[in-house]
Amino acid sequence: MLLLAVGCRQDMHDQPKFIPQRGTDFFADGRSARPQVEHTVARGQLHEDEYFYTGLVDGKEQDAMPFPVTMTVLERGQERFNVYCTPCHSRVGNGAGMIVQRGYKPAGNFHDPKRLAEPLSHYFYVMSNGYGAMPDYSAQLPPADRWAVAAYIRALQLSQNATTADVPQGTQVEPLSSIAEQEGLPAAYAGAWAMPETAVSAKPTGRVAAGAPEEDQAAPASKNHSPMNPETSPAGTKNTSPAAAGSTH
Repeated sequence: MLLLAVGCRQDMHDQPKFIPQRGTDFFADGRSARPQVEHTVARGQLHEDEYFYTGLVDGKEQDAMPFPVTMTVLERGQERFNVYCTPCHSRVGNGAGMIVQRGYKPAGNFHDPKRLAEPLSHYFYVMSNGYGAMPDYSAQLPPADRWAVAAYIRALQLSQNATTADVPQGTQVEPLSSIAEQEGLPAAYAGAWAMPETAVSAKPTGRVAAGAPEEDQAAPASKNHSPMNPETSPAGTKNTSPAAAGSTH
């Protein structure tokens, strides 16, 4: 028993440590949390590529991606979109998501003329900073995922407004009504969605919401790489038939 008592020391239990938000007498200023050393950048906080992190070049939104759009990027964007965006915007992005059908304010319809005319980085900017009744999703989506979602939104827009000229040669084209019937659903299932009567107006008629960034906001251009046109792949081919868009019917 004497040996066990000698071995039970509390050095680890009583070791000095700093507890967040508590003071200390170890440093002269009484703060346990130390300020960042001047002229240094913490790991992961360099953010040298301004366009990648802000979606702005000289304070303006751009219709371009900061990195190439691959099928992997679109699949990631679809997965994140289905998790965070569909409750309001629906899986086809028409603003009639499930909570809208339960009485929430209608969300933005990505297929109306206003949203179709928005530059691609507008969606990144809104996800980063919020817009109207929509909160920001910067905590849920890191920058790369926000760009992936923005690319997938563009794919959704292309899929809902595509023509036979956009389909690769040799690909069979079927009407949505036929696909619905093949899945055991009525042909009308593929028709347009009507806004439910329970939905309320997002803003008074005639009022125009303010734009996301003001033109006088300053943000330096990207330093690492130039924005890329989202409709072209690294090889310069048009990305008009992403597999991700096929699951939105």
